[in-house]
Amino acid sequence: MKKLTLVFISLILSFSISANDKFTADQLIEKAKTFVAAKNARQQPNTTTKEIEYFISLLADDFIDEHVKFKFTYTDKSKLREDMISKLKDEVVNSNIEINEIMVGANVVFIKMTEMGKVKPAHLDKTIEYTTTNIVSLEFNESGLIKHIRRHHG
Repeated sequence: MKKLTLVFISLILSFSISANDKFTADQLIEKAKTFVAAKNARQQPNTTTKEIEYFISLLADDFIDEHVKFKFTYTDKSKLREDMISKLKDEVVNSNIEINEIMVGANVVFIKMTEMGKVKPAHLDKTIEYTTTNIVSLEFNESGLIKHIRRHHG
């Protein structure tokens, strides 16, 4: 009887856990592509506040944007917006992001991407050219907005 009860509880838990997987793998992949496109759009020579606002619209109100390597976290949309608008002063020669790989889990997606660019930051006298591969995880809330970004910089 105990074994039967244990099996029954296990089945209920497994069904309730899978019921929390609100988004399909295809939907999560599409959300990942949308995030990367929005991230890329806010780093172009012709970027305006419109692209920044769209990027921020993908985030939940109680989001966490964690830059793991640098031990830095955003949790305030107004501060994130302010910092992104400040970067509009940089001279972007070119910028591109290529998705290398996407993996999905329960309302989470992992993106391995290569970022390439040539930028002259407003506070420097020289142009910086870079190519780096990063891994980003995106966790989504029940509304499909990003609630947690973890950026693992290369």
